[in-house]
Amino acid sequence: MEKVKKFFKIEERGTSVRQELIGGLVTFLAMAYILALNPGILGDSDALGAAAFPAGGVFVATAIAAGVATLLMGLFANYPIALAPGMGINAFIAYTVIAPWGNGYTWQEALAAVFISGIIFLVISLTPIRKWIINAVPNGLKKAIGAGIGFFIAFIGLQNAGIIVPDAAVSVSLGDLSDPAVLLAVFGIVVALSFFVMKGKISKFALILSMAVTAVVGIAMTYIFGLTGNAGLPTFGEFNYSSLSEFKETFFGFAKGFKTVFSHTDLWFVLFSLIYLDIFDTAGTLIAVSEPAGLLDEEGNLKDVDKAMLADAIGTTVGAMVGTSTVTSFVESSAGIEAGARTGLSSVVVGVLFLVSIVAFPIFNIFIGSFALTSMALVLVGILMFSQIKNIDFSDLPTLGAAFIIIVMMVLTYSIGMGIAFGFIAYVLMMMVQKRFKEVNPVMYVLAVAFIAYFAVEALF
Repeated sequence: MEKVKKFFKIEERGTSVRQELIGGLVTFLAMAYILALNPGILGDSDALGAAAFPAGGVFVATAIAAGVATLLMGLFANYPIALAPGMGINAFIAYTVIAPWGNGYTWQEALAAVFISGIIFLVISLTPIRKWIINAVPNGLKKAIGAGIGFFIAFIGLQNAGIIVPDAAVSVSLGDLSDPAVLLAVFGIVVALSFFVMKGKISKFALILSMAVTAVVGIAMTYIFGLTGNAGLPTFGEFNYSSLSEFKETFFGFAKGFKTVFSHTDLWFVLFSLIYLDIFDTAGTLIAVSEPAGLLDEEGNLKDVDKAMLADAIGTTVGAMVGTSTVTSFVESSAGIEAGARTGLSSVVVGVLFLVSIVAFPIFNIFIGSFALTSMALVLVGILMFSQIKNIDFSDLPTLGAAFIIIVMMVLTYSIGMGIAFGFIAYVLMMMVQKRFKEVNPVMYVLAVAFIAYFAVEALF
């Protein structure tokens, strides 16, 4: 035990082994929803058809990637921060990269792109390039991207639940509220919002609690009220692990994608989006939890931030190898930090729990693919991401205009990458009109020109 305390600097950081164990458990419970939500999004066969990931394989990949990356964060960086496939990035992969209406990649090609982005992020984490990229984008645009992703994934959740449906006359409209599955989804959102606004620590577990409560109600509707014929309601199914055999498809599935991924002319655009989102997801989370976790040095800088970034980059690479989207740091780690976690020991606990959770697959399988049970999670995560909008300086007109374009174009083009591209172009253009040339980082000029060239090529060819 003394070796453990010394290795994780338990006493130096003013904590205890007991606090770290409790903090790790709390963090895991706060983010365990990803085990159901990630396979549900990447394996959304209703929307993606044959392009959808094998959901059982993604479940195993999610648990392994989260487990390995979080263990690495704990053992290598000694940070009380957990990692898993990121929300927003998985939606980008599913509904932009591989969707039939999007870039049209196969899921194997998408994994190849994630793997390549992980390697690039790994290199970036070892060089000053990471700081250049972070400093190049104005803070207001960073926050707008986060808020826009919040709108985007909430919109996806409402659509998948049938609350919002396609409409030939006005594009979208309200769904059929007499449908039991839609009613269950509405109930779930109400429950999630109720937990979210409760005072005290219970709000930290709003996602997992609302999913559990909605599952119980959904199962009751299915079996007690005889609604077993409704495909949108949850069912117990067979208590077995047969779907996990799909892991043999996702494991090293990226290798098959390598054969054709370079034939896509927009690969650079996809890679830029993946790397950008991962860098700012990680940086944002580290900044958000650094002070309460005691991770700042005397000058206010993050201690061993390079190690944390490296753990994140390796996690993404491992995730792509086993079959899931980009791995990133989770802000839900703040729940464990509030419970007392201060060292990487708590991350070790989270990592082990993610790996062990594979045996609980039959339970999580109730949620996978049932958007009546998971739509509230997408809406609630959307709200949390939308809260970043308060940090945008709306008095600066170019920032205001670009932020609006980023957010609205993400939703209306059904693409996170497109929102970023249009917003960056608009920002540079407006700054030039105001003759504020020197205030724009040279990297932004390069990106704006690259995006314009991309759209020009797409239009011509």
